[in-house]
Order: sequence, then structure tokens, then C-alpha cells
Amino acid sequence: MKGIAIGLSNNSKEILKRLKKTEFVKDIYIAGSSKEDGKENELIQVQKPREILLKKWPEIDLIIFIGSIAASIRIINSFLTSKDQDPGVIVIDNKCSKIVPLIGLHQSNSKNIACQIANLFGGEIIETNNSNDKSFLNLDTFGNQWGWKRSGNIKDWSKLVINQAKNEEIFCKQLSGNSLWKTSESGEIINQINKEETEKTESTFHVSILENHETTWHPPVLWIGIGCERNTSIELITNSLNNLLESGNLSQQSIAGFATIDIKKNEKGLLELSEEKNLPIKFFSKEDLSKIIVPNPSNVVKKEIGTPSVAEASCLLAAGKESKLLEEKRIFKNQFGAVTIAVAESKNQYNPTHGEIHIIGSGPGDISFLTNNAKKALSRCTVWIGYKMYLDLIKPLKRNDQVLIESKLTEEKERCNKAIKLAEEGIKVALISSGESGFYGMAGLLLELLQKIKKEYRPYFEVHPGISSVQLAAAISGAPLMNDFCSISLSDKLTPWSLIEKRIEGALVGDFVIALFNPQSIERNWQLKSVIDICLQTRHGDTPVLLARQVGRENQSKKFVTLNTIPFKEIDMLSIIIIGNSQTNLVDEIFLTPRGYLQN
Repeated sequence: MKGIAIGLSNNSKEILKRLKKTEFVKDIYIAGSSKEDGKENELIQVQKPREILLKKWPEIDLIIFIGSIAASIRIINSFLTSKDQDPGVIVIDNKCSKIVPLIGLHQSNSKNIACQIANLFGGEIIETNNSNDKSFLNLDTFGNQWGWKRSGNIKDWSKLVINQAKNEEIFCKQLSGNSLWKTSESGEIINQINKEETEKTESTFHVSILENHETTWHPPVLWIGIGCERNTSIELITNSLNNLLESGNLSQQSIAGFATIDIKKNEKGLLELSEEKNLPIKFFSKEDLSKIIVPNPSNVVKKEIGTPSVAEASCLLAAGKESKLLEEKRIFKNQFGAVTIAVAESKNQYNPTHGEIHIIGSGPGDISFLTNNAKKALSRCTVWIGYKMYLDLIKPLKRNDQVLIESKLTEEKERCNKAIKLAEEGIKVALISSGESGFYGMAGLLLELLQKIKKEYRPYFEVHPGISSVQLAAAISGAPLMNDFCSISLSDKLTPWSLIEKRIEGALVGDFVIALFNPQSIERNWQLKSVIDICLQTRHGDTPVLLARQVGRENQSKKFVTLNTIPFKEIDMLSIIIIGNSQTNLVDEIFLTPRGYLQN
């Protein structure tokens, strides 16, 4: 993103520095007529706002002002042209307590960016647009969240939005692409039209690969199979592709990528086409291509390169299961070479460079324990995936255009695979763990699966840390983790019990404070007793122990016991146990492992 931030007074310096650390802002400025002295000017440029905008306005996506709304409006007033061309504008007060998306709520996505900034900085977003008041779907921008591209006259889209604002019925005819958006609260109020039905032109938008509609979102589902003579020019390949798509009434904006045989990995024209359109190329071996049944096999091609089809076979192979061949191969020739092109439609979208996976630790329970960084990531993501109980805890933060995908407790792998699939389609996904996602959470499994995907095809991912239940358990009891400690899960479903025993024994030898996760369940009802017996071999029976249950949730409780008096029947999978070491003490219900400060 090409964004700048302009502080309208010297009081905005700290906020400018914080904005500079986000992905939204590249350059930061202080409004002034002359450069200030000091090292700080290496980071913050001092310049008149009008001079900044004269240079930057045509090339930036976003402007953030820190200061007065009235002053900001006066500064940008003479630069405004149309909402489909102007950059987004956001105004923030000097305390960062109020964030106002001013311009570009639709085209520039400034509303979503403002939400992320509000969550990151702990401020309040202020909106006055009609879509927010009535939970409307932002018809002319929502497709961006689903990895789509838009076509159609801006005036026609404006008419559609105006009709929506008048509470007229809005219709959608979707012929391809992901339809999960329909399950959002905003999507549910859109009337769906079947393929055979006739639509009301000024009140209908389309989701389609076709180029014959005025208001259309185009999902990336078309794979272009290409075979060509060596050194065929990019001009011939491009013109041939344009002719083929035009004759089939297919949109350029629905292209997911190109496909060909692997001997073309260094074909200049194909590589230039891929770079020019910023789309991937998938290369396949002749053995894999030979397995695909095509309508127009060629003995000449088979004799020359070892497979009867390149264009048709490669586009079908790239499009995957349940794909269909939309355009059979056509051969184009001139003095600059020869190219064969075919088109297949995939059931699934493909736009991994646009997709993202945010692995979020939601904390131990109450939303108050969710970090601002995690809230920012949640506001960025269109789809949230997680165990139902964890999603319920953070559901108050969900917008009406966001979608929840709930699953059961034991379906971790399914959740991760779903997140990857959606991100590959070009969708931003939040994968939710309770507590800290990298601490017995979803981060490890998700990253294991991502490692199996080639780096060039891998969607962007980010792990957002959370507060672990053991941290909160320690906090509500005192400071038992002040010195070295370790955490050990007693679940032997994924780790052999013999290895768990070795870790317990090692922790005892090292005199670590020990935090026990997953201590006991109905099926696993002997492991905890075994661990306590091992502890009693080297630690005193009066060693203080914390039993914390449902930490961070409505029924939170804590209880202090000793190794000798642990009430096994009161412990379940919602419990955290902290066993003190030789230095840990319990005085007036203050659970403490001294660090040694008073001894120095």
C-alpha cells in the first residue's frame, strides 16, 4: 500500500511514528514551512500539506491526517475528483482516541483500514455512512475481500448503491466463484437469482467470468493453457489470448493463471506475459499432461514433445478436479511464431498472493485479554475459522460482512486446511486459537501444512501472539513463574507417555516450576496421579500448588493446595495446575517464586 500520514501540529509526532510502523504508511510529514533542526527530521519530513499533496496525490492510495477534520477537508478539497480515483482519507485526533474514515469508504477501503488502526491503537472508529447504519453490503467494494476484481461503469455501480440506500431490493446472479459471502449477515439480505431467471438491470450485480454485464465481480477461476513454438513473441501470445477470450465473452479479470509444459520454463514470451499481468504460471511434466483426457489430442505434438496435448491438458490440470474446458484449443500463427491456447474453468478460485492467513491467539477467555494486534488482524480478515466456543467468545467484535466458520474440538487439521484453501482463493482468513496460538495452539499445525506448499504458491501468513491461560493463572495467584519454569501437556494423544514422563523428570532435576496443561479427562484419568507420584519422589509433600479453572471466563476459580492434598476429582481439561519448586512459597494467598532480588 502507498500511504502517507500528515500531522497538522507538533503534537502528532508520536502517532506519526507509530503509524510509520504499520503496513499502511510509508512516509510521514509534519505540516510546516521550514525544516526543524534535529535528528528527528530524518524520519519526519516537514513540509506544507498542499505541497505534499501536489506531488503525492496522483500516486498514493491513502492519506492519514492527525488533527482537525475541518482543516483536513480544507487541505484536500481542491484535489478531489471522483470516488473511484481519489485516495482514501482518514482523520485521527491527536490522542488517537477517535478515528474517522472520511473519503474512500468504498473504493479505497479506508473503512476497513480505519477499523484496523482503531483496534491497533485502542481508539474508537466514527462512521456516518449509510452502509454502516443499515448493515448493508458495500456492493462496489465487498468483492475485493473475496479475491475478486470488478468491472462495469462507475455510474452503474453508483446507481446500484443509491438503489440500495433507498431500501430497494438488490439482486445477485452468481455463476462462479466462492459463495460463502452469502452466509454473512450483510450477504443474507441480498436476493439471489438463479442462472435461468431474468434480473432487474439497475438493481442487480453479477459474480461471473463473463464480460457481458455492466456491474460484475469476476472471481479468478480461469486457467489459460498455452503451448507455443520456441521464441514466439509476447505480442502474438497476448493478441491471441485477447481474441480467444473476446470470442468466448470471457473476462480478463477472471484469469487465475497460466499453465504449460515444464520445458517452457525459460520461454521468454510466456514469462513476460506472466510478469506483465502479475499472474502465476504452473508448469507440468509431459508424464502428467499425458494422463489428461482432452478432446483434441495431437500425434504431431506427442511425437515432438512426448504428450498429445499441452494447451488443453495443462489448463485442465491446473484447474483441478471438477474443472471444465470452456474453450478448446485454437492455434494462432504469424511471422513471429505460433501459439496454441485453451481455457478451463476451475471450481475453486486461485489468487494466493491476495490471500492471507492470520493465526490469532484469542487469549484465555474474556475479550479484554485479546491484544490490540489481534483485534487489528480480526478486523482485517473476511473469514474467521475456529472451534465454536472460542468464536463465541470473540463474536461481539465481528462485523456484519464477516463470516464465521465453526468446527468441533477435534477438527484441527480440517480447520487449517480450510484456512489454507480460502487463502489460496484470495481471501483473508483468521484462524483462531484460545490462549496463545503458538502454545499448544493452531500455529504449529498450520505452519507444518504451509511448509508442504511451494514457497511461490504459499499465501502470506502471520502469527499473532496471545495471552496464555497459564499467564493469567499465574497473575491471579501471584507470581509463581518469576524464575525459570516449564509447561508440560499431559495429553498423550500426540506425545508418547514415556516422553512426557522424561520431561517431568527433567523438570524436577532442574528444579523448575511446572505448569501442567490438559491435566485430566474422562478418558485420561490416571496420568495426573502418576505425575504427582513422580513429583513426590523429589519434592516435599507440602510444596504449594495452584489449581486454576476456567481462567479468564465467567466461572473462573482458583484454589491453593499442596502436592499431598491435590483433589483429583475436581480437575478436568479446563484446569491449569502450577506446581511450585523448592523456592516457591505461599504467604497469605500470595503464590510466589522469588527471583533472588532481596538476597543481593
